[in-house]
Amino acid sequence: MARKSPRRKPTASKPPSPDESRRRGRIALYLFFVLVACLAAGADFVDQRRPAPIYPSPALTKTGRLSDYLPSLRGGRGDSDVYIFEGKRPGGTLLILGGTHPNEPASNVVAVLMVENLQVEQGQIIIIPLANASGFSATEPQEAFPLRFHFINRSGRQRDFRVGSRFTNILDGWPDPIVYRHHPSGQILSGNETRNLNRAYPGRPNGTLTERVAWAITELVRREEVDLMIDMHEAAPEYPVVNAVVAHERAMDIAAMAVVELQICDLDFRLEPSPKNFHGLSHREVGDFTPAKVMLFESTGALQGRLRATTDAELVTRSKDALYHRADRIGKLQVEFPAEGVPIEVRVGRHLEAIRTVCKILGEFEPDQTIDYSRIPGYDELQHHGVGFYLN
Repeated sequence: MARKSPRRKPTASKPPSPDESRRRGRIALYLFFVLVACLAAGADFVDQRRPAPIYPSPALTKTGRLSDYLPSLRGGRGDSDVYIFEGKRPGGTLLILGGTHPNEPASNVVAVLMVENLQVEQGQIIIIPLANASGFSATEPQEAFPLRFHFINRSGRQRDFRVGSRFTNILDGWPDPIVYRHHPSGQILSGNETRNLNRAYPGRPNGTLTERVAWAITELVRREEVDLMIDMHEAAPEYPVVNAVVAHERAMDIAAMAVVELQICDLDFRLEPSPKNFHGLSHREVGDFTPAKVMLFESTGALQGRLRATTDAELVTRSKDALYHRADRIGKLQVEFPAEGVPIEVRVGRHLEAIRTVCKILGEFEPDQTIDYSRIPGYDELQHHGVGFYLN
C-alpha cells in the first residue's frame, strides 16, 4: 500500500500591515473612480448616438428615410429622417439640408425649426435636418466641444440640440485612407475628407458610408424632381467664403437677385460662384448630375474658428468671443464680429430670410416652380422672440 503523505498544518495568513492596508484601500478607491468615469463616459457615448427628438408641424404630409432612396442605408448610422410638406396647389419642389456638417449648429436648428412650424401653401418642401446623421454621434477630436446646447421653449421646457463633428463618425468609417480620391472626378484630397459629406457628392451606391449618404441625397433630388436645393452651413469668421450664397451656374441669376434683395433689407450677403475645379461639393456635383438649381448658404460663428477661447454651450448659442472681437477691430476677419457676438438667432435668422427670398425670386423667374409657405418667422421676428419661442 502506498504511504499517505503527511498533512501539512495550514499556516495562518499574516494580517496585512497598516501600510499595505492603506495601499489596498487607495487602489480600491482608484478603481471605483475609474469605474464611475467609465460608466459616465459610456452613458454619454450611448446617449450621443440617439437622435434628439423632433416634433413636426401638424401640416406635415408624410415622412420617409434616406434609405428609401438607397436601401443599403437601412438600419445603419447613415440613415436619416426625411420630412415632406406638400401644398394644396402645384408648384416647385425645394430640398433643405441641415446638418451636413454637424459642428455647424445653426443649419440643424433652421431645419428643425422649419419642420416644427411649416405650412406649405404651394409646391413642396422636403427637409432633412440630419443630413449626416452619423456625424451627430461624435464631436471634434481634441477640440473640447460641448456635447449639446439648449433652448427654453414657449412652455418653459428645455429643448436639447446636439453638437457633432464635421465628419462622419470614425467608428462608422474607420480607417481613413492616406489620401481620398473623389468619385468620379479622381480629385485627390486629404484622407479624412473621405468622411466629409460635402466632399462626397454625387456619391456612390456601393461606396463608403459617407458616399452612400451623398448618393441617397442625390437620388432623392432625382426621384422627387427637386427644382431648388439649399445646403446650409456655418464658417469661421476668418474664412474667405462666409455670410455668403454659393451658387451653381444654373442657380446664379436667382442667387444674384436674392443677394441684392437681402442687402436692401440690411442683411449683407456675398455672392460666390460654385468652383468648377473643386469637386465633391453639394452645389457643384448635385448641380452637375441633376437638373436641380443648387445653392449653399454660409453664416458665421466662433465655434468653427481657430481663435476662439472657451468652447462651451454658451459659445454655440451666443458666439461671443473677445479674441474674435479684437481680431475684427484690427482688420483680420472677413466679416464684422461685434462685442456682443453673433448669437444663434442672428445666424438662424439669416438662413431663414435667405430661404424665403430665394423662393420668392425663383417664383418670379419660374412661375411653375413657385414655392409658397407660411408660419416661419422672418429675421426680425426671430430676433424679437428668440429661437425657443418657435420650438414645440
